[in-house]
Amino acid sequence: MAATKRKRRGGFAVQAKKPKRNEKDAEPPAKRHATAEEVEEEERNRIPGPVCKGKWKNKERILIFSSRGINFRTRHLMQDLRMLMPHSKADTKMDRKDKLFVINEVCEMKNCNKCIYFEAKKKQDLYMWLSNSPHGPSAKFLVQNIHTLAELKMTGNCLKGSRPLLSFDPAFDELPHYALLKELLIQIFSTPRYHPKSQPFVDHVFTFTILDNRIWFRNFQIIEEDAALVEIGPRFVLNLIKIFQGSFGGPTLYENPHYQSPNMHRRVIRSITAAKYREKQQVKDVQKLRKKEPKTLLPHDPTADVFVTPAEEKPIEIQWVKPEPKVDLKARKKRIYKRQRKMKQRMDSGKTK
Repeated sequence: MAATKRKRRGGFAVQAKKPKRNEKDAEPPAKRHATAEEVEEEERNRIPGPVCKGKWKNKERILIFSSRGINFRTRHLMQDLRMLMPHSKADTKMDRKDKLFVINEVCEMKNCNKCIYFEAKKKQDLYMWLSNSPHGPSAKFLVQNIHTLAELKMTGNCLKGSRPLLSFDPAFDELPHYALLKELLIQIFSTPRYHPKSQPFVDHVFTFTILDNRIWFRNFQIIEEDAALVEIGPRFVLNLIKIFQGSFGGPTLYENPHYQSPNMHRRVIRSITAAKYREKQQVKDVQKLRKKEPKTLLPHDPTADVFVTPAEEKPIEIQWVKPEPKVDLKARKKRIYKRQRKMKQRMDSGKTK
């Protein structure tokens, strides 16, 4: 007999609901064992995904942003670096009136421990700060010869979010300030392994070369067939100014003696052009003075006519016959025209009579 429920206020008894039977319980044990074996076979035959399930240990995060007043080329360079570095973060432009120590607080709010800050001055000079926030060190560079990814001569390509190889010039290990910059560049530009936004492929290489006391940055694609290199971009040149002990300030660890400020460079160019102009004016003034000076007559040198050979004298011809007068064709045409005009007037007057 089925169990019945009793109502509180009387009435008919309601039959209790039967408990639902699970489908897995309904299956026989032999069938259950067969399905478990099939699942095991599928897991064996399944191809593992490309992403390795490793643990993300290196928690480097880079804050990339700029000050106000940058031009379009700087903005494109900043966007290219954000695209190539999946472990980067962006922020709004910082006011030029604010002090640089504020950037450490911005990095703390964004949970970033490295920073790339582009500082624009006079709407034509660009400076780059590389800093380890908040304890330092930091380095200030002048950025020159900027070429972005959008230029047509950069024909290479790479997977977005892939991890790059870092190639450094052997000169980085020779001097201590270059060794410090090498460690700073490695920590900033290398993508952490197993980063959530990164891809587990290595298909491009960042090269840092020292030439003419400057650091030249290039980005190349690695072609699989023959391991040839094709430039992807961007490319730029970093001219080191100073290395500071703290983040965006502090005691100066190194100052580049070969550095020349853009204002001084422009001043030298203007002085060179001004010197050329002054030289031209001086030459013109000298020429005018020479023209105004009286000419000095030198005495005749008898030895000057030693090698002068007299020309042969031409015989004088006397014309005994009067030459024929030249015919003036214009006057002749005028006379003919007058004669024809008179003849025509006479004919017209005769017809009217």
